[in-house]
Amino acid sequence: MNRLADYAMQDSRSRGRVFPEEEHPYRSAFMRDRDRVVHSRAFRRLEYKTQVFVNHEGDHYRTRLTHSLEVSQISRTIAAAMRLNPELAETLALSHDLGHTPFGHTGEEILSEMMADHGGFDHNLQSLRIIEHLEERYAAFRGLNLTYEVREGILKHSATWNKSKVADRTEYNLNEEPPLEVQVVDLADEIAYNTHDVDDGMESKILDLDELLHHVDSFRHFFQKATEKFPRASRRDHFNESIRGVIDYFVSDLIETSEANLKSAGISTIEDVRGCGRRLIQFSDEGWKWAQNLRGHLRANMYQHHRVARAMEMARRCVRDLFCAYQENLSLLPVGFRRRAEEEGKERMIADYLSGMTDRYAIREHHRLFVASGQA
Repeated sequence: MNRLADYAMQDSRSRGRVFPEEEHPYRSAFMRDRDRVVHSRAFRRLEYKTQVFVNHEGDHYRTRLTHSLEVSQISRTIAAAMRLNPELAETLALSHDLGHTPFGHTGEEILSEMMADHGGFDHNLQSLRIIEHLEERYAAFRGLNLTYEVREGILKHSATWNKSKVADRTEYNLNEEPPLEVQVVDLADEIAYNTHDVDDGMESKILDLDELLHHVDSFRHFFQKATEKFPRASRRDHFNESIRGVIDYFVSDLIETSEANLKSAGISTIEDVRGCGRRLIQFSDEGWKWAQNLRGHLRANMYQHHRVARAMEMARRCVRDLFCAYQENLSLLPVGFRRRAEEEGKERMIADYLSGMTDRYAIREHHRLFVASGQA
């Protein structure tokens, strides 16, 4: 691999860990961070957390785990092409959804609502809380003791991150832009979920291929290319080729546009990136238009489909019922969590417990408390 660019985040320039550790003889700091994330309990639980379809609905739908792996693959590709640090990008991609609740964004909405008077809830902040505090794997410290840049990236990776929510976290230099690797993960996330949600939508038969081709410019463009190149292939094969083409288009567009941004802004060092005052990793105007077009079709035809809406209504009731039950009776919780309620507050402890649940565990717990007990 080519030497990293001067504006990449070099391991040797990391701002370090909260608890100093000796360097490893053959693994870089960001490689160690990646390995700690992969070996964490929170990462393993992503296998049974919703992306769009609840885990039990089928074996081939994406989960938070497979989504994170896809974001990781796209992030590494972009980072390598731009001579950024692929290990940092990979680590951020694998850790960016650790704090997600069961049932995806629907679970987060309800937990945020229930926590409105108790400090709020945000899955990015919960991811940071997990790696800083909740994971218990080391004798010398709580959390995973990851490098500053990974912790900062979890906090800042989304372009819409809200400084007002983290005003007390001044150790993360809130007025600084994050490294380019952090910015890459934000849009790699968008590329991954837009394209794999289309794939899952077709698998579930919620999305209609003719409607997709009529309304979504990017898929129509690459479907036509596939039919010309493989005239005897099936429509399913043409669709699969379209998925590949769309992903490649967005990745290439992002790389070319971002490199042009770096050149026009005169970026030559990591300090230039941090002091730029704006995001430099971007789509072109055409790429952004195509991404918005695709997202709009998914929102109208998949996320609001009655099958998805019914599952998410079940999810809302499940999370809300469990939160209220635990709030009313802490004895329903494991002893270790009850002890923590005295230190960190009852509601925050409940949010930690609930957000850590997998879909299937939350459904089973709800059934035990409200169906098997005759309360439903």
